[in-house]
Amino acid sequence: MIPELSNPSVCMRDPQRVQEILESMVKAGSNTVQVISDFDMTLTRFAFNGKRCPTCHNILDNSKLISNECKEKLKELLNTYYPIEIDSSRSIEEKLPLMVEWWTKAHGLLVQQEIRKDLLAVVVQESDAMLREGYQLFFDHLHEHSIPLLIFSAGIGDILEEVIRQAGVFHSNVKVFSNYMDFDETGVLKAFKGELIHIYNKREGALLNTGHFQELRTRPNVLLLGDSLGDLTMADGVQDMENILKIGFLNDKVEERKQSYLDSYDIVLVKDETLEVPNAVLLYLTGNK
Repeated sequence: MIPELSNPSVCMRDPQRVQEILESMVKAGSNTVQVISDFDMTLTRFAFNGKRCPTCHNILDNSKLISNECKEKLKELLNTYYPIEIDSSRSIEEKLPLMVEWWTKAHGLLVQQEIRKDLLAVVVQESDAMLREGYQLFFDHLHEHSIPLLIFSAGIGDILEEVIRQAGVFHSNVKVFSNYMDFDETGVLKAFKGELIHIYNKREGALLNTGHFQELRTRPNVLLLGDSLGDLTMADGVQDMENILKIGFLNDKVEERKQSYLDSYDIVLVKDETLEVPNAVLLYLTGNK
């Protein structure tokens, strides 16, 4: 077994099952593996030194590109809708239209701000965005072994890409599905492109991108990383899946959510700000034990 799976932050409902999945994936070989991951609070930190770290939306919302009046309105939206998002007593069906409402209103407010494309890099640079400890090994190792990394995010693709670019790990094996900004010919934000991706429709996002999954038909073994129950559907576009190992980061509201995470994820990482466990799994799968 992988020693890191004995870390105090690790919880597993069925360690035996985890072992079986890992053995089956090792047998198939790392050239049959793909990694599908969420971004905010999964590949990035939830908190650092007791202070919350920003999501892709926060980076923009807290930046100097947004007026104070707009910041207030975005904060009101957060205070209204975030409690709904994490309310374990409400069904996903009930939350869905409300999440769409939240994202649509927030994007509408951002478009009014006439954000300039050429300032996004500066905003990311000045933000407190942080990838989780161990990110360098994670991204580099996947790249070295030509393992595709698909990032599904309800955040803002332009900001997300800038975060990984500035960290020096935006390698050629990384593909991002997210909400991308649409700029006019002068480089000013005028809309968001395509279908809205939010926390509960990643499955549709996955299925819309079956063309991409088609290219990956020879990779039926999936390592999935997420931090919400909505992330569990990100691999639904994978055809003829053989094995999937699901690792979930439980960052917040641990007691009330722990059981539902244990029921849904194979490995649950409680308040763990590192990629130590996913990295140990990757090293195991690629034979660098």
